[in-house]
Amino acid sequence: MMTLAATDLASYLPLFVVIMMAITFSAANIVLTLMLGPKRDGDIKSIPYESGMNPIGTARKRFNVRFYLIAMVFLVFDVEVVFLYPWAVTFPNVDRMAPGAIEWLVRIMFFLFTTVVAYFYGYRKGVFKFD
Repeated sequence: MMTLAATDLASYLPLFVVIMMAITFSAANIVLTLMLGPKRDGDIKSIPYESGMNPIGTARKRFNVRFYLIAMVFLVFDVEVVFLYPWAVTFPNVDRMAPGAIEWLVRIMFFLFTTVVAYFYGYRKGVFKFD
């Protein structure tokens, strides 16, 4: 029993090494940046935006709700790609005569259809119009 536990623990050694390398690399980058990086300070460095433009107004203003709707549409299409890519890679290898092949195709088509309907719904509501 003792060798089985030692073997199980030894199998985690590569994972431990990678985690330690990541921690060491991160800490070394932070320390070296603090030690070697420039330490300039001034009026320009103290303003919120160092882009050459003076900030106008407050940072607490409200965004138009369309901004959030476009962000949600973007996320929907990202999630669609995450689900669609593995399906597209494996579907050509599926036996066309298998009982679940047509069902699998119909399910992904329904998924694509609902995504397109959501896109057209947002388009009809004027989500993509910027004034």
